[in-house]
Amino acid sequence: MKDTLDQLKEELQKEFKETEIIVDDITFTEKGNYHFLTVILDKIGGIDLDTIVEATKIVNEVVDKKHITDDSYILDVISKERG
Repeated sequence: MKDTLDQLKEELQKEFKETEIIVDDITFTEKGNYHFLTVILDKIGGIDLDTIVEATKIVNEVVDKKHITDDSYILDVISKERG
């Protein structure tokens, strides 16, 4: 799975090159009966909610094309926390 997530990260980074969005991390975790594909995004100066919404559309398209798993999962696109 790690190789698949690394490839997904590379592909997403290419998609976001023009927007200056950084793909910080991608994880696939299991919590109870649910699987979560979490994509953490960042941008110099921070990333706002509107940008996350637009980025989620791109992430969803790329993830659907990659077909990373046969299991069902919840896609969670979030911004990197700021301290």
